[in-house]
Amino acid sequence: MTGTAIVTRSLSKRRGRHKALDGFTLTVPRGAVMGLVGANGAGKTTWMMTVAGFLRPDSGEIDVLGGGPFNAERHGGRLAILPQDSELPLEVSPRAALYRFGRIQGLSRAAACKSVDDALAAVNLGARASAPVRTLSHGMRKRVMVAQCFVGQPEVVLLDEPLNGLDPIEADRLRRFILAQRGRKTVVVSSHNLKDVERLCTHVAFVEQGRVVRVDTLSSITHGTDRAVYRLAAEPTDHASLSAAFPEATLEWRAEERALVCTFAASEGGVAAANRRMLPALLAQTDVISVETGLSLEEAFLSSARTS
Repeated sequence: MTGTAIVTRSLSKRRGRHKALDGFTLTVPRGAVMGLVGANGAGKTTWMMTVAGFLRPDSGEIDVLGGGPFNAERHGGRLAILPQDSELPLEVSPRAALYRFGRIQGLSRAAACKSVDDALAAVNLGARASAPVRTLSHGMRKRVMVAQCFVGQPEVVLLDEPLNGLDPIEADRLRRFILAQRGRKTVVVSSHNLKDVERLCTHVAFVEQGRVVRVDTLSSITHGTDRAVYRLAAEPTDHASLSAAFPEATLEWRAEERALVCTFAASEGGVAAANRRMLPALLAQTDVISVETGLSLEEAFLSSARTS
């Protein structure tokens, strides 16, 4: 799957005196799982609602799947969205609500029934498919709304805080389901839980005050291919021998963390090549407690926020 799924250029949108979007420019590759990271009010939800056609931008360009701005005739059944505070009618069952959604998309009765059952099974709600929505917990209702986004096999899915309110077991199940979409669908996830974004996403966009301030692959943003952190039992006594083991790298000892940070060019062979050079030299002097790759997404985001 190649090409782009969503392109937005210089989107602007005012809400009263506030600029919810202020030149928001972002390209989402087909088959990617893109994470949107930013503070409350940064513009993530407004961007999603604009791409899905619920809001009109004041200015700027939108292209969805090569067909221009969202249009029900061109994009019906091809794009789905989970707004953060969405709800379902309380008296219907999940199966009935999602079946109606599938039929609106143009699915035949048989295709709608199969797609609904597959989607509910994927979020572990097959056993409650016929229960009234009012009898479901908050987490179950959230999972029904996520399942709705995958009825009819849309090409693009926008998920605003999809894991919020889920217990750990169901959150893990849903993460696995979203991970399985990589390369099959284009998924955009907005979340304040950066560990979830780090687990799920292939690409990440940092959003501040209605603009994208950085966008790249997850590995590039977190330096997953050019940085290793060695947590040690004690500070090495011979730093010169460590530099000699890997002269192309930059080494930084962080005493408060008992960590040696090793930064190098990705072309040097990545973390595996760094380990082959550094670990024998380190183990000759002290015990290695752990080896971590790159930065956490939280570290990368906070660093970006401090410098922007």
